[in-house]
Amino acid sequence: MPELPEVEVTRMGITPHVVGQTVTKIIIRNSRLRWPIPEAIKNIEGQVIHKVVRRAKYLLLETDIGYAVVHLGMSGSLRILPAGSVVEKHDHVDVVLACGEILRYNDPRRFGAWLWQPIGEDHPVLEKMGPEPLSDDFNGDYLVAKAKAKRKAIKLLIMDNHVVVGVGNIYANESLFAAGIDPQCPAGKVSSQKLHLLVNEIKTVLHKAIVQGGTTLKDFKNADGKPGYFAQELQVYGKGGQPCPRCGELLTEIKLGQRATVFCGKCQY
Repeated sequence: MPELPEVEVTRMGITPHVVGQTVTKIIIRNSRLRWPIPEAIKNIEGQVIHKVVRRAKYLLLETDIGYAVVHLGMSGSLRILPAGSVVEKHDHVDVVLACGEILRYNDPRRFGAWLWQPIGEDHPVLEKMGPEPLSDDFNGDYLVAKAKAKRKAIKLLIMDNHVVVGVGNIYANESLFAAGIDPQCPAGKVSSQKLHLLVNEIKTVLHKAIVQGGTTLKDFKNADGKPGYFAQELQVYGKGGQPCPRCGELLTEIKLGQRATVFCGKCQY
């Protein structure tokens, strides 16, 4: 599933091609995604795309009258292609641009979304979200306050979009390893010092993943079709039973919140 770095890489990849361009047509081949694509999405026809904004794992194509809100789901991708490119299976949406290119959405599992948000309104899917992890609003003092007296496992806390958005499973595993924190530890029991360190590690891990172009596991390819390379730098995710890269002890893999969780019982406490 594309996580925050993959979505950010996609945003950076499509932005030079779509910003400043007029949308001449929206082609919807299959409206049955996670939620039905609303007819209002065609309001974007004739509008200029001024900006592509990322909020959590959503991309917002901004125009004067509103936003097309896009989520890549579990297997979705956005590609820039020449107009008239052959339509492949699972190519569900095309945004046709006046420059002769198209922004094409492909989604084999159809768990993504295309939604409409008028100017001046907040779409329900974007309400009540926590701060962006790379913003100044997400800092050590903030996480200490959110963790106070919480019995919830620290890994589950940092994956809660009401606390901070976009820290998905891969990056939660990696950040907790880097900070030396047991992912099962109740959030309220983690020291203030370690919580400050965890914030720094989350920012570092996400930034590295963005620079590397995301993490390609099964489905993700970025906007130019090239894979991400951060998977080559993963320390623990997907490596249960292998030696810890720090101490050599075998890494433990468990299910936590129904998600694969890998950690070192010696280095993380």
